[in-house]
Amino acid sequence: MSLARAGVIVFPGSNCDHDVYNVLKNVMGADTKFLWHKEGSIGDRNLIILPGGFSYGDYLRCGAIAKFSPIMSDVIKFAKAGGVVIGICNGFQVLCETGLLPGVLLRNEDLKFVCRTVTLKVENNKSIFTGEYKIKEEIGIPVAHGEGNYYCDENTLTDLISNNQILFRYTDNPNGSIDNIAGIQNLQRNVFGMMPHPERVSDRILGSTDGQRFFKSVVESFS
Repeated sequence: MSLARAGVIVFPGSNCDHDVYNVLKNVMGADTKFLWHKEGSIGDRNLIILPGGFSYGDYLRCGAIAKFSPIMSDVIKFAKAGGVVIGICNGFQVLCETGLLPGVLLRNEDLKFVCRTVTLKVENNKSIFTGEYKIKEEIGIPVAHGEGNYYCDENTLTDLISNNQILFRYTDNPNGSIDNIAGIQNLQRNVFGMMPHPERVSDRILGSTDGQRFFKSVVESFS
């Protein structure tokens, strides 16, 4: 039985929170709760997920307002103490805005919103986020974003590569991300962000379970 106690943070404009909640609670069987962004604490949760959506309407810059939500102070403290934090799509943008992950998400290279299934290659399976995958395995995961173009400077990219922080790369880059980066972890290996949506392919009823092993990797790391 997993000891994971997941908290799915809900911002104004989140729209993938129920998807993530369903996978964690009903597919993976983890103790899962919603956490409203105005709460001042994550409570007894030991796994935090920032879901996809358009927090605060993305009116200023994706994730730029969400990072000031009251609960984020505790999330940042939790992450810096080694707590496991995951950001998916808009959640990835929030993590970059807070500095918990390096780099930034820019407008897609062609300036168009992209919504389709893309192919990812597993670049590192020696992490708590990818342990259920095989190295260099290719999986199909949907994307749905207008600002998913990951960018960082050359020194940061060199560090990401040399420290094995890149967990997923696109084989068919949909947004212009530098070095085809689709998902990265921090140097301490406890914070992870990705633009594609594994929760959308985590149940057979959805036609694919390629994303289910992502959640299984994380949840079983608490066993």
